[in-house]
Amino acid sequence: MTDALTSGFNFNDSTLHSRSNKPLAARVRPTNLESYCGQEHILGPDSALRQAMLKGELHSMILWGPPGTGKTTLAKILAMQSSAEFETLSAVSAGVKDIRQVVELARQRQQSNISTLLFIDEVHRFNKSQQDALLPHIEDGLFIFIGATTENPSFELNNALLSRVRVYTLQSLSTADLIKVLTRAINDVDNGLGDSGVDIDAALIAKIADVADGDARSALGMLELAVQFASARNLSRVDDKLLTEVLRERASRFDNKGEHFYDQISALHKSVRGSAPDAALYWFARMLEGGCDPLYIARRVVRMASEDIGNADPRALTVALNAWDVQSRLGSPEGELSLAQAVVYLAVAPKSNAVYKALAKAKQMASEYGAEPVPLHLRNAPTELMKSLDYGMEYKYAHDYDESYVVGENYFPEAIKDEVLYQPTEQGLEAKIKAKLERFKALDAGSEQPRYQHEDL
Repeated sequence: MTDALTSGFNFNDSTLHSRSNKPLAARVRPTNLESYCGQEHILGPDSALRQAMLKGELHSMILWGPPGTGKTTLAKILAMQSSAEFETLSAVSAGVKDIRQVVELARQRQQSNISTLLFIDEVHRFNKSQQDALLPHIEDGLFIFIGATTENPSFELNNALLSRVRVYTLQSLSTADLIKVLTRAINDVDNGLGDSGVDIDAALIAKIADVADGDARSALGMLELAVQFASARNLSRVDDKLLTEVLRERASRFDNKGEHFYDQISALHKSVRGSAPDAALYWFARMLEGGCDPLYIARRVVRMASEDIGNADPRALTVALNAWDVQSRLGSPEGELSLAQAVVYLAVAPKSNAVYKALAKAKQMASEYGAEPVPLHLRNAPTELMKSLDYGMEYKYAHDYDESYVVGENYFPEAIKDEVLYQPTEQGLEAKIKAKLERFKALDAGSEQPRYQHEDL
């Protein structure tokens, strides 16, 4: 359903349709929420941010998320929705003097009842004094402040600034979101590639979306380069061979032989999954030698720890996070040794994807049964009214029972009380977890008696 937030707008910038010097990502930037992809968790119909926009009560905020997730685009949409003049600064080059200039502009506009929205990209790069310069103006409402950052605001921003804003976390775009972004760009005649005379198969669009790793800007850059390559050769279609060449040209490649980064990160991941430490180290070294950012590898290693090892050895996640931390603190080459240690540890660790599979099933169930009420006995009852409505009634405190387990208790909504999501393997610690859960099932069935001596789990 379309609402006031999805109506389009036109920038007064005369260069908006100048396609000779603007990259595709800038040309097809969404101008309303209807064409904005992703971030439903903060922009859904009942979300606090959307409601604030509908009521004209926009507030200062920090948009925290990975590159290419739409932070700048969202800020521009918010500015237009609030009918505010949009001012932007980059913390890389701006200073207190630039902030003062915006403050003066905002004061002049305020006299004419015109609002100002100040967007600061990479706000985490501002030092303490620069951040402090914003505080009084945010507090007295001279302008709406929106800061964008790829870094954790808790670590990079002053508490004084954080106390005056709300923090919204943007997530990497899903492959489906990126496919939607790319498809829209390839079909857009006015600003995109719809008049290029070059087509691209859906399978190759999906390949670009997968390679982009949640980054819309990167995905659109690859698509644009592919179409440019095809046009230069008078080709009417991007094929797999041409796309391979495009990806070889991208700065994200890792070596001089031209293998794509996604091939090598895939090889590293599969070597770890296959318990092949030597091969894992080889691909790790290849990527480093080719110029890959070690922090990119660190992020993927953390995913491997949860996706392929999980509770078979929970220490794997700690090792991966510690290696990431060392790389962040010491940089290269010192940090690379810790990453190598993590890669080897993960490769030789027992393997389980039980949690990975369980989460996928849980998300599917949450989608299918998202309206199921929380059982009364699981609800909190902080007030007398809630108690009178039987909130928390008959809840049994697990620690009061043998083995801290309430035989036969149900913690699911009634409609799905018999579902099983997590199915631990026989690998590593999960073998003990599996035995424990099977014992609890036997207790529920009445085929086994409680015991009073606790074991490891």
